[in-house]
Amino acid sequence: MEQCLRLGRRGPQVRPFCEQARVRPRAYSLPLQRALVDFGADDSFLEAVKKVREHYGVEVPLAAARQHTLAHARAMGALRHAAAPAAKVVVTSMDGSMVPIVESGSGGDRRKGKTLLWKQANLCCARSADVVDCLYGATMASVKMAGLVWLEVATAAGLRPASAVHAVADGADPIFNAFLEQFAPWGPRAKFTVDYYHVDEHLGQAAEVIAPARKKAWLHRQHGHLLKNRSGEILRTLQKHFEPMDQAQTPVRDTHHYLNKRKHNLDYAGARAAGLPIGSGEVESGHTHVIQQRLKIAGAWWIIPNAEAMLGLRTTRANNDWNGYWTDCVKN
Repeated sequence: MEQCLRLGRRGPQVRPFCEQARVRPRAYSLPLQRALVDFGADDSFLEAVKKVREHYGVEVPLAAARQHTLAHARAMGALRHAAAPAAKVVVTSMDGSMVPIVESGSGGDRRKGKTLLWKQANLCCARSADVVDCLYGATMASVKMAGLVWLEVATAAGLRPASAVHAVADGADPIFNAFLEQFAPWGPRAKFTVDYYHVDEHLGQAAEVIAPARKKAWLHRQHGHLLKNRSGEILRTLQKHFEPMDQAQTPVRDTHHYLNKRKHNLDYAGARAAGLPIGSGEVESGHTHVIQQRLKIAGAWWIIPNAEAMLGLRTTRANNDWNGYWTDCVKN
């Protein structure tokens, strides 16, 4: 039991132990906060409480794990990764991943009328062509706003005015337009390549109509045209098998439209000759270990500000800025 004293009959309370040990009642030391955030970054807040109890013998309430994890997550969202040395070529990508979101109802009692829905989190990654590990950035904002994050991540990965940019992503208009808007200053040194496997997926749908009995052979021939930059051959083949205009499902027409719209962004032969990727697998895998591993665990639903904060926390860990953040906390 702590000894508490009082100066005079009505004077202030004196707590000798707290003064000597430099602790405050119901406060959380920085090492304890770090432990809570460490566990809360990867598991549910309930699991974080259990692990603190198991590893440190400290009993903390669930609200504390949630409070400190989100508070530090917001602070980490403002952290900027130290820029890498200038890169000759920067490989980069952006893609979306759906996150479970809860929106409170209007009125006095926000617990009533809640809506559960899915909203897109946009993940960006970038690296120098001669390194393996990517840097990540993520936001719940629109794809247009995510473009700013995209440029920021590419800059941290070594993008400089003299660098070349090799972007690989889905050919969707919002992503393509974000690329054009952010990397316009690099002119012809910034090239956008449509993800090869997205193209293959569209061709697979067309093959079901054009050559259902010999789908594998038909696709193999189209893959050969793609890798030799002969997309015109594919477009002519597709055009011969257009569905009637009044048909509801038109996979051949849709595939033709998809390829024709991005026919100038299918330089797979050039990318392979330069040793550059033609698929967006790096950002696709990033969805799993950066976003989904924490934000899509069973039973987790987020309000958008908290989801945004957790994205900052997850990208800080993925970018190996975790120790630097806590070192700055100790100094400050």
